[in-house]
Amino acid sequence: MVCALGIEGSANKIGIGIIRNGEVLANVRRTYVTPPGEGFLPKETAEHHRENIHQLIKNAFKEANIEPKELDVVCYTKGPGMAPPLLIGAIVARTLSLLWGKPLLGVNHCIGHIEMGRLITAAKNPIVLYVSGGNTQVIAYSNKRYRIFGETIDIAVGNCLDRFARIIKLSNDPSPGYNIEQMAKKGTQYVKLPYVVKGMDVSFSGILSHIEDLADPSKRRNKRKKEETAIAEAEYSKEDLCYSLQETIFAMLVEITERALAHCGSNEVLIVGGVGCNERLQEMMRIMCEERGSKLFATDERYCIDNGLMIAHAGAEMFRSGSQMPFEESFVTQRYRTDEVLVTWRDD
Repeated sequence: MVCALGIEGSANKIGIGIIRNGEVLANVRRTYVTPPGEGFLPKETAEHHRENIHQLIKNAFKEANIEPKELDVVCYTKGPGMAPPLLIGAIVARTLSLLWGKPLLGVNHCIGHIEMGRLITAAKNPIVLYVSGGNTQVIAYSNKRYRIFGETIDIAVGNCLDRFARIIKLSNDPSPGYNIEQMAKKGTQYVKLPYVVKGMDVSFSGILSHIEDLADPSKRRNKRKKEETAIAEAEYSKEDLCYSLQETIFAMLVEITERALAHCGSNEVLIVGGVGCNERLQEMMRIMCEERGSKLFATDERYCIDNGLMIAHAGAEMFRSGSQMPFEESFVTQRYRTDEVLVTWRDD
């Protein structure tokens, strides 16, 4: 039996989770929300995490109804992510490890999402679609590694959605992606957008540039086409653009996931990451899975959005399998690929 505390702070959410032998004891978090039209900067995000992490730890232990002495290991997000927010979690984790005399483990953020999804859904060996604000990957497990079959070649799908939400001045509360999803439900007209799939990889930056021009023709990069297209494009509502953006980029994700599913001969798909709780993405993926005789697994916002529990669970799995980390290696890294991690806790 392993009892682990996890600290997640790679982006705009700071979360603390406690898990014991697969049982969820606590999962608390707070989100740094910026005004409409603005993103979150590393320095201000780190300040938010620093101001909230102490109280969150208290709240987690109160919710879990345990004492620090009952912990077996302290875990934190080692990367990938933004350096200043990551450092807040790492520094606090190192401090707690020394204060309580507990082992310390750094966890790959992406692995945390995957293992949390597998725990909650009980998926055995799925093709994983990992979609968030910073990552877009199609993943399959093989020979002690989570292998990346396809990924974005520029920006992540969540970043594309977030940036378009800022362009049309949607609220960042509770999240820009959620508000795009709600607005898309009101859309009735599909606007044709670039569809960019390159083998097993996808690209979103060109789509974002194109739809930005549609949202505001006055900012069109090619000035000669401004006047001749402004009238036609002005008829596109924000609702129609949100609807069209979701339909296009989600279709791209379903395509590369289906290709990985066929290649691996799998019959399971697991969607993880913050974008994974989008109901339209789940619906489109479920249709594809049903047509192939496969099953879709997904989680709700408690587990697919960044949280400390996923770091606690992945860390507990690592600890149970004998993983150790010297204290001098308890640093953070902004670049930490999913396939760099040796998956010591899986025998299949």
